[in-house]
Amino acid sequence: MNHQLDTDVLVVGAGPTGLLLAGDLAASGLRVTLIERRPPGVGNLTRAFAVHARTLELLDARGLADDLVATGSRITRMRLFRRLTLDLGRLPTRFPYLLVTPQYEVERLLERRAGDTAVDLRHGTELHGLRQDPDGVTAEVTGPDGTATTLRARYAIGTDGFRSSVRTALGLPFPGASVLRSLVLADVRLSEAPAELFTVNGSGDSFAFIAPFGDGWYRVMGWDRTRQVPDSAPVDLEEMRALTRQAFSTDFGMHDARWISRFHSDERQAPAYRVGRVFLAGDAAHVHSPAGGQGMNTGLQDAANLSWKLAAVLRGEAPDPEALLDSYQSERHPVGAAVLRSSGAIIRLAMARGPLLRAARAVVPRVVTAVRPASAKVMGMISGIGIGYGREGARVPDLELREGRLYELLRRGEFVLIAPESARPALPPAAPVAPSRLVRATWADPSRRTALLVRPDGYAFWTGGASG
Repeated sequence: MNHQLDTDVLVVGAGPTGLLLAGDLAASGLRVTLIERRPPGVGNLTRAFAVHARTLELLDARGLADDLVATGSRITRMRLFRRLTLDLGRLPTRFPYLLVTPQYEVERLLERRAGDTAVDLRHGTELHGLRQDPDGVTAEVTGPDGTATTLRARYAIGTDGFRSSVRTALGLPFPGASVLRSLVLADVRLSEAPAELFTVNGSGDSFAFIAPFGDGWYRVMGWDRTRQVPDSAPVDLEEMRALTRQAFSTDFGMHDARWISRFHSDERQAPAYRVGRVFLAGDAAHVHSPAGGQGMNTGLQDAANLSWKLAAVLRGEAPDPEALLDSYQSERHPVGAAVLRSSGAIIRLAMARGPLLRAARAVVPRVVTAVRPASAKVMGMISGIGIGYGREGARVPDLELREGRLYELLRRGEFVLIAPESARPALPPAAPVAPSRLVRATWADPSRRTALLVRPDGYAFWTGGASG
């Protein structure tokens, strides 16, 4: 069956995950169409506010991290339940902190990059149906004027959020449950700064957290077990003040809310991130509790994992295309499940009601703080620094090489082969990279005698001898 192709890849949903994916694929020389049902200028509800270290590393590999860091506030210590303090300054990374910045700042940079890489971004365009065949994908869409049309692509990716039209078209379930109802979220000013920049506490039947944007505004979230009302119920600043006082015994002189909302939080994960020629990423594939601020970060890391694999297949560089595409599921689905567990554990401690759970909330933070390996593991999971894909899929830090920093070399979007000077190691047969695209680099330390092949997403693909 042959159809005229309109694009190589159709990406549905122009949030952070979709923008990163589309920009990566277009930078690889592919034709990319990105559709978004929102009209131009209408932003996402800005619930995401935290950018973790691993995400900043991935943005650094795209030349975007420093610009993003300039928009927010760096937090090197996180305090949970007044007993657990995580010292992010110990993270082994160029970005040993949590960056607090609104989601729209992330989207602004990624949308600019998408434009620079010639992504065909179509606002006001909505997906209504999706069909696959052995050669590609046909999408039924309506444009800004309501006209129905079809788009033909070799592959499609759903990055269209919790209510994903792509996931629905695939017939995939989204098992899970609502964990929290009636969460209140606001951006406010405070007359008194909290002692800790990022702080979370639970007290009795409520909890709250506070984090600064760095420009005088604070993101505050609160929950009260005794006030469980629908998302549509009215919410005002006095309710936010009351929630904060219950958790912290003070509202820090809260005033001038520029934005306030009520929402609910689900924990769900699709059983498959790939169905034939269609993939899911970000909130279309998994949603988590807001604890730890990992939702947007996990989606951006999905995008970085999938984009280079799909590019290698479409450019004909993958020795085993199906195995490479399947590795997106095998690598990222367990990560999504782990984030569900870790964020869920934090939120359940915050919601602790019975004596055993409240005892755990008192004891667990002390143990994690006192035992350094446990603290490092928690920080590695939340920050993403500790996430890897097995022995050959370990995260590679930002190495100093003769040619400069590794993550600067990764900005070319290709594999980087690091070897001793004058060595020309042969690529492993399974490497999905054309030799002409390979970026070659040299160890700064002349005593290093091995070779390391680094994937475009900053994880190890292969290590071996440098002879050859």
